[in-house]
Amino acid sequence: MNDFKMIVFATDFSENSNYAFEYAFGIAQKFNAKLALVHVVSEPLSFNGFYVPHISFEKLEEELREGAKRMMERFCQVHLKGFENYESHILRGLPFDQIIKKAEEVGADMIILGTHGRTGLDHVIFGSTAEKVVRKSPIPVLTIRMPKK
Repeated sequence: MNDFKMIVFATDFSENSNYAFEYAFGIAQKFNAKLALVHVVSEPLSFNGFYVPHISFEKLEEELREGAKRMMERFCQVHLKGFENYESHILRGLPFDQIIKKAEEVGADMIILGTHGRTGLDHVIFGSTAEKVVRKSPIPVLTIRMPKK
């Protein structure tokens, strides 16, 4: 088994992500690996052809990024107290694509992310970021699913 020196953990700040984080954090500590936390702000939907009054998409996007930045800072304060071997990134674009790009960029040995376990129509409509990362990543991926309650 390889030693892990750099682990990318992708979060959407959901309960599932928080559960998966415990695995990422445990592995990072065990191998003394650096943890790169990644959150991707999805590209806003295109509203071409629609009249949407009083909304500036640039302003909306900036607010989404600022909100994500605050959530990441809070997440790090709460979950990484006393642990300094990490970096955090707020990215913009297609989540699966940005997660893989960042993992390649930082030389990750593994990507860890939670999965919602959606099925049926939910899965068709929302797709699965985790599934796309698993299918397209050249880097090993560990997906964590919360146990059913």
